[in-house]
Amino acid sequence: MTKFKQFLKGAKLGLPIALGYIPVSFSFGMLAVAGGIPPLAAIIISMTNLTSAGQFAGISIISAAGGISEMAVTTFVINLRYMLMSLSLSQKIKKMPLTKRLITAFGITDEIFAVASTTPIELTFPFMTGLIAIPYIGWALGTALGAFINNLLPQKLAGSMGITLYAMFIAIIVPAGRKEKNILFVLIIAIALSCAIYFFLPFISSGWTVIITAVTASAAGAFFFPHKEDNL
Repeated sequence: MTKFKQFLKGAKLGLPIALGYIPVSFSFGMLAVAGGIPPLAAIIISMTNLTSAGQFAGISIISAAGGISEMAVTTFVINLRYMLMSLSLSQKIKKMPLTKRLITAFGITDEIFAVASTTPIELTFPFMTGLIAIPYIGWALGTALGAFINNLLPQKLAGSMGITLYAMFIAIIVPAGRKEKNILFVLIIAIALSCAIYFFLPFISSGWTVIITAVTASAAGAFFFPHKEDNL
């Protein structure tokens, strides 16, 4: 298979991901502008990060006038899973120069990892470029549309779009929590801890609240529901 055909194969698999990214990044663009971030800055954020949860958390901290250290730790904790995904894919990716590996690692997201890890072919750089490029364009395009359309909407309607963030997270966690008791347990711990901090420790900022709840709930889930290795 030629390099161009490998690219096209990756692009074909990446197209559904791109279509799914557009509405989410559209919401991000609107929320970013509503939070006081210029449209161009919002687009640059999406083009240099490519992480939905990390970007939403980041603009929340920016809007709340949080500190740089707070944002750095928050996004590090949220995006730590991408490091593990990249390490996992490194066992399947064809040998390539460091520069190409870094480019590939930059484009790893949950959905791209899922497709790449289940595709029964060797992961070459042209294939990964196609798989990453189309979702990347979709993510940036959705952000641009949301950022600029936000300025055309009435102020009250634009401000109300913040509900899309909560709707997105609910759509992700509720089905998973209903299927897996360990996920439900972690969600309950996170919600309870977040509420406790909000009501009893109001001096803790939203960014540090995310860090504390994420680490504590994850640790509790790992302790009470340890992953059992398959017997070889």
